[in-house]
Amino acid sequence: MNLIKIAKKFHADEDGAVTVDWVVLTAAIVGLGIAVLTSVSGGTTSLADKISSGLSAMTIATY
Repeated sequence: MNLIKIAKKFHADEDGAVTVDWVVLTAAIVGLGIAVLTSVSGGTTSLADKISSGLSAMTIATY
């Protein structure tokens, strides 16, 4: 191959651009997951505390 053909092939190659797209999309998904986790964690902790206190108030009958 001569140098011009190699340069044209390199210019037309889009594998690196696709990789960058996937990295950006993955980072966005991880960021959204963290945002959802932080917004839901307060309610989840409160619910777990209510369940814990409700279970500790129950008595188990042993015969």
